[in-house]
Amino acid sequence: MNIEYFETSRVFKIDTNSTSYIMAVCDREKFLGHVYYGQKISDSDVNYLLRLNENPFVPSLNSRDRGAFLDSFPTEFSGHNVGDYRESSIEVIDKNGNRGVSLFYKSHSIYKGKKKLYGLPSTFAPDDKCMTLEIHLEDDVLNLEVVLFYSIFEDSDAITRSVKVINKSDDTISLTKIMSVCVDMDDDNFQMLDLQGAWARERQIEYRSIGHGKQSIGSTRGESSHQENPFIGLCDQSISQDSGRIYGFHFIYSGNFIAQVEKNQFDMLRITMGIHPDNFSFELQKNEEFTAPEAVLVFSSEGLGKMTRTFHDLYRNHLIRSPYKNKKRPILINNWEATYFDFDSEKLISIAKEAKTHGIEMLVMDDGWFGKRNDDNSSLGDWQVNEDKLKGGLKNLVDRVNEIGLKFGIWFEPEMVSPDSDLYREHPDWAIAIQGRMPSRSRNQFVLDLSRKEVADYVYESVAKILRSANIEYVKWDMNRQLSDIGSSGLAPQRQGELMHRYVLAVYDLQERLITEFPDLLLENCSGGGGRFDPGMLYYSPQIWCSDDTDAIERLSIQEGTALLYPLSTMGAHVSDCPNHIVGRTTPFETRGNVALAGTFGYELDITKISNEDKNQISKQVEMYHKYNDLVREGDYYRIASYRENHYFDCYMVVSKDKKKALVTYVQVRNRANAHVRKIRLKGLDPQKKYTVEGMEKAYYGDTLLNAGIVVKNMRGDSQSTLIYIREVEG
Repeated sequence: MNIEYFETSRVFKIDTNSTSYIMAVCDREKFLGHVYYGQKISDSDVNYLLRLNENPFVPSLNSRDRGAFLDSFPTEFSGHNVGDYRESSIEVIDKNGNRGVSLFYKSHSIYKGKKKLYGLPSTFAPDDKCMTLEIHLEDDVLNLEVVLFYSIFEDSDAITRSVKVINKSDDTISLTKIMSVCVDMDDDNFQMLDLQGAWARERQIEYRSIGHGKQSIGSTRGESSHQENPFIGLCDQSISQDSGRIYGFHFIYSGNFIAQVEKNQFDMLRITMGIHPDNFSFELQKNEEFTAPEAVLVFSSEGLGKMTRTFHDLYRNHLIRSPYKNKKRPILINNWEATYFDFDSEKLISIAKEAKTHGIEMLVMDDGWFGKRNDDNSSLGDWQVNEDKLKGGLKNLVDRVNEIGLKFGIWFEPEMVSPDSDLYREHPDWAIAIQGRMPSRSRNQFVLDLSRKEVADYVYESVAKILRSANIEYVKWDMNRQLSDIGSSGLAPQRQGELMHRYVLAVYDLQERLITEFPDLLLENCSGGGGRFDPGMLYYSPQIWCSDDTDAIERLSIQEGTALLYPLSTMGAHVSDCPNHIVGRTTPFETRGNVALAGTFGYELDITKISNEDKNQISKQVEMYHKYNDLVREGDYYRIASYRENHYFDCYMVVSKDKKKALVTYVQVRNRANAHVRKIRLKGLDPQKKYTVEGMEKAYYGDTLLNAGIVVKNMRGDSQSTLIYIREVEG
């Protein structure tokens, strides 16, 4: 790990263990150019890559066609409306209504450590384990300063980037666009990788070709969304898990975003990522500043798998802060799919008693415990216990569950309000809406305007009061609708464009307050399933509900896409009843358990009603969880095969950091006639260590298992699965 500035060549070189990122200050006007990003190289002065000698329109030599230079120069952070017709990184409106930004190098600093981003989630590390480069750019016409931050970590190949904009003029400036990343590079026949989806079908891996013009993903829904996760990759056409180049870009933010690849007439690519400019503006008065969210850049020359493991380790070591990040999570049972709104204290107690006999450790009470909430048409915002359902109150129920020997958790949807609620009748102006327009309802609810302090304080106290009242050790924080009708009665007309970003900042602040007052709380985020599954939320909660679709076969592709970027320990995964509530499929109980073991693990069913055959498997699954969870939570993830690709089976494994243990999960989704036994080659093992493999009599060296593989017998029927445990031979 090193960051260095070379005065003679005016080059910045950032080196991680395996990658180099190089920039240079060019020409007497001090343009900041992007020179190189990729596999680590020894040289620093590689400015020939900028091709300045080939360009006859370098401003110091020939200013008559300045626009031709600006339209092809690989700039590190692009301006706007000054001759570069590619995607801009920043846009403003000045006091005269003009729109133009041109940025030039001013100064820089290199230091150990990393600054926090005020009000935003961001990566962290001890000062002696990371380094940061700050580059200050300025537009002296606007008296505007832009600070680019680059940080690297001793134990990672990731580079994090963020941007700060400072208005140093006496006049107000309206910031209307700000990206966190801009990278220019030549197209080398790359393709684009992203994660698309929908409710109950989140984070599906998708490849697309890169044509001339712009191809982008994004969200304007007020959250990162089910539809498109804030990630893009640029990769070789022949990319695989183990070979090929990929550049991964991931945004640590939970609101509107855009990630874009633009290919211009010279076959150059510009990659930008940041807050989506739609419905965005931010007023900056004299000396005010705006901090853009952080983005993570990862380059791998060893395929998707190396990129994946880099993201996993970065997030486990430098983003997740919860005391649970290095602990087993309690095995929980949630009553949602068991009862929906139809429950009372005695029903919950009966579930808790049966769950305890099988080794389950926590009961979570989901939607329906407050106000007059007997369906999803009322009471959001009225966070008072419904004692018609919970006889004797919440504390009485929690105490009884604790006496049985289970922990207790509870569901909230704090950001929402029902039109049929005491809160909305008293404060209709607290809902986000455009004055004079009929607001759009979704799930018959509105979104509270958390940009207003009094609203955010009400929400916080509503949640905190409940948590103070009883021994509640887990909260599921849900958000079941996206934002629309963007308007705030608490913001001035010229500041309405700030609402969406201020909303996200308020959510972050609420959750920060929550985990500060309740430091031992296990917080799980959720948004209609996986609609806000992004790195920003991991800063506050160590796990996120992966999807409302708990069907084991559907979960294979959902969890494959999620695990491309996110550690297995962050994926909320439960065993649910069959036929599945979303897709109607019936899958063996064993397979449902094996698939859920790749996440946080729990149950989403009425344990008092399932068959004895299924009940009897729970104790075995609980035992497996305790045996394997440390490995699953902390180990390196390797994808062996994808049901999404081959349409027959799925296979992945986790290997301990010391390479002494591994767990292979194999799911045969479909059977076929006259099928032969299947051979799979393992990954991640030490070639020189000798291992025992469950189901095999002899021990074998790692190089045999890596290159020759093991045999998995064909299983009769569909949706069969097996776990294969591998251990180093002692001595």
